[in-house]
Amino acid sequence: MERTPFKKGLRAGISIGIGYFPVALTFGLLAKSAGLSIVEATAMSIFVFAGAAQYISLSLLKLGVDPFLIVVNTFVVNIRHFLMTASLNEKLQPSSKPVKAAVAFGVTDETFSVIATAKEGKVSSAEAAGVIAVAYGSWVVFTAAGHLIGDFLPGFLQAAMSIALYALFVALLVPSMKGNRKVVLLASSSALLSCLFYYTGLLTTGWAILASTLIAAVAVELLYVKTGRAYGLPLEKEEC
Repeated sequence: MERTPFKKGLRAGISIGIGYFPVALTFGLLAKSAGLSIVEATAMSIFVFAGAAQYISLSLLKLGVDPFLIVVNTFVVNIRHFLMTASLNEKLQPSSKPVKAAVAFGVTDETFSVIATAKEGKVSSAEAAGVIAVAYGSWVVFTAAGHLIGDFLPGFLQAAMSIALYALFVALLVPSMKGNRKVVLLASSSALLSCLFYYTGLLTTGWAILASTLIAAVAVELLYVKTGRAYGLPLEKEEC
């Protein structure tokens, strides 16, 4: 019996659901150590559903950063979603605006990759919904599970989990830096600017992160555009 498009999407999304297990579980654990209740942690996964943004929000919440700055910082981090959803809009078969809005909410780096490469030609909204349903469900469920597991951990281990947050950021950053001088320059310049703004007292934590990210991104991109035009270099990824 031939599978329906939704079931095909569910099958394609299984790998994402499995991949989300350790990341969402860790988020739930860290949310517990940061003082969030299980309702608050799970609600963040339900309504935000953006791994990097949730981790950054969690770190900023622990530092007591102003909520407005948390929103702005997560917006900057997730600004790439505009490009991904615009691309998927061309990939999906015609559908109503509410359906497209629901699919857009479920777009992450992983769901985008699976949907965009699902097959040649157009993809139905039902198939995309199947992929997103598995990814979304696993992220929410494993977040709650991670928080519950935290209840059984000793207090000193819960406190030590805060270190795992920074370790995760490093683990996400280092692979993308390998063989890519542009990413290395962007990461190092934004880190230096953030330290400069914060330790000189020019900006608070939230503003320092936001300003350093934007300034470094614009400066590095302008540098690569200028040098690329001057020397005929590729403006995209440059291998060492």
